[in-house]
Amino acid sequence: MSKTDVKLEGIYPILATPFKDNGEVDENSLRELVRFQLHAKVDGIALFGMASEMYTLLEEEKSRIAEIVVDEVKGRVPLVFGSGHTGLETAVQLSKRAEKQGADALMVLPPYMAKPDGTRLYDYFAAIAKAVTIPIMIQDAPLASGVNMPAPLLARLSKEFENISYVKVEAPPTSLKVTDVLQQSDGRLTVFGGMNSMYFYEELGRGAVGTMPACEYPEVCVKIYQSFKAGDLDTARRTFYQYLPFMRIGTIPGFAMSVHKEVLKAGGVIESAYVRNPNAPMDDLLRREVMDTLKDLDLLALRWRKARNER
Repeated sequence: MSKTDVKLEGIYPILATPFKDNGEVDENSLRELVRFQLHAKVDGIALFGMASEMYTLLEEEKSRIAEIVVDEVKGRVPLVFGSGHTGLETAVQLSKRAEKQGADALMVLPPYMAKPDGTRLYDYFAAIAKAVTIPIMIQDAPLASGVNMPAPLLARLSKEFENISYVKVEAPPTSLKVTDVLQQSDGRLTVFGGMNSMYFYEELGRGAVGTMPACEYPEVCVKIYQSFKAGDLDTARRTFYQYLPFMRIGTIPGFAMSVHKEVLKAGGVIESAYVRNPNAPMDDLLRREVMDTLKDLDLLALRWRKARNER
């Protein structure tokens, strides 16, 4: 199968970027984090999203991270690289570079510094679509970017550019936007959910084909998705609402990245929960609140050290 024929669906966690306590990228923890995702039977992995702290990474760090992830995955699942930027020219160059580095598809934020009008948004995504041959997922995340992507514009882009074929809907209420995008595009666009999967069950009911959560609970999302897909709606619904308080606490502004990493560290998936400025480390009270949401829940990340030793 060529990369232009790649079909994305299912669970594509946004890979965190593990750092050492001194702030350097921790390559060993990164490899272990990828192995953790694959062990959870994810359908794919996304790099350089908001939950990757992509806005704090140097370009040489991103190149090395891509190299490591491609080496660990070895083609077993598709890889989606984030390649949006604050300006058109840089976004085009990053997108072309991502394709060369091994991306099977791109996840592209709109420009998020100077807020563009409709014409500038169209030109931005059109330029990227013309520059690459792999599928493009537009990330409609107005809470993060400050830019809303109207459904008619998304539909127009999908009609005029064959490789603009996916949308990650993170514009609340996400379930309603899923329906709007599918209707406006006459089915040309395939929809994923985001926002740490807080509306995943409802999104699936509206026609979304998957989600892109943070990466500390991939097996939970896999269970929800596989149960829904098999028609076992009771298991999908019960599992979703059982873990929803934990998903919700993983969206706290300023501390979300720390939440993800503290859980991964607690079970031995990564060595340090260090986050780069402007993200903030959690204090003891927030740590206790996070762990309270996990009481009576079975999370693979929290028993990873034991599971790894038993393999």
